[in-house]
Amino acid sequence: MIMITGGAYQGKTAYAQAHFPYAVTDGAVCEFDEAKDAKILTNYHVFVRRLMESGIDAEAFTAALCKDNPECIVLLDEIGSGIIPLEKFERVWRETVGRAGCILAEYAHTVIRLVCGIPTALKGELL
Repeated sequence: MIMITGGAYQGKTAYAQAHFPYAVTDGAVCEFDEAKDAKILTNYHVFVRRLMESGIDAEAFTAALCKDNPECIVLLDEIGSGIIPLEKFERVWRETVGRAGCILAEYAHTVIRLVCGIPTALKGELL
């Protein structure tokens, strides 16, 4: 598994597509079962929100994804910085995305952080 993280609009999808000739599955709109077979899964932070809104345990789903689809390339926005939201669901969502990111990073053989389109290997080697 490869995890690519960073802020919004930092070039994560372009980086993944430049290095891997796979179809992209958008976690913001795909069916939950589609994610289980995805080669490149973008917007995982939005996917986590959708899982939560559907009453599905996002952390358990993430752990299962890591075990069932170990070749997946998962793109996750960093959303934990900035002003703490007033609404409880928004705070819980941010925390859950952070925990999902920790699960992904634990299972991944490579973790890449992109800032301004510049990749940095946090775990493993750059592609």
